[in-house]
Parts: sequence; C-alpha cells; structure tokens
Amino acid sequence: QVQLVESGGGLVQTGGSLRLSCANSGRTFTNYNTGWFRKAPGKEREFVAIISWSGTDRAYADSVKGRFTISRDNAKNMVYLQMNSLKPEDTAVYYCAKDQTTYFHSTPTAAMMHYWGQGTQVTVSS
Repeated sequence: QVQLVESGGGLVQTGGSLRLSCANSGRTFTNYNTGWFRKAPGKEREFVAIISWSGTDRAYADSVKGRFTISRDNAKNMVYLQMNSLKPEDTAVYYCAKDQTTYFHSTPTAAMMHYWGQGTQVTVSS
C-alpha cells in the first residue's frame, strides 16, 4: 500500500511563501507521477501541479504558473511544492496525490489520481 503524508501548511500573509512536503511511504512506485491538488471551501478539488517520476516533466495550473514550483527527491521519497507570492485565493486544503501510470498527463483530473494524502491547510491572509 502507498501512504502519502503532507506537511508544511500554515498561515501566511499575502505575498509570503510556504513549502509543502509530501512523504511517500509504503510501496513507493517511484515511476509514477505525483501531483498537488487543492480544495477551497465551496469549490471543487482542483489541479495545482504535477511532476513525472523522473522529474523532467512538470505542469502547472494557469493560476499558479510562475509562482509555484514542484520538485521531487526520489532518494528520499519526497515531493515538494514551493509556493511564492501567495494570494488569498490560494487558501485551501492542499493534497498530495499519486497516479498509477507512467504516462504524463499535463492537466490531470482528481479522478485520474489513485492515492491521496490527508491534506494540509494553507491560509493566506489579506
């Protein structure tokens, strides 16, 4: 079984930064893609960023391009999301998710992801 555990969320002011971490334990399946999604109150869960198992392919939602950076360290079984220039509309619960394919989807839906973490809250104050 795959376990994903997020950390690094918190409260930050507009313009601030946070780095989220996703620890992959259990069966790691390093050759699958890992992504970040988020869910704000009253909204659907939405795609934020995704990275291929090798780290060579990365994709972002338009709303976070140029501000967020996804990266991974397979030796440590970790995936990160560096979030800069945060805005109040970035406030949400952020989830780490993993699919079960070696094909890289640049705009995955939540339904495409097979494993999920429990989420970490990010709150950006105005």
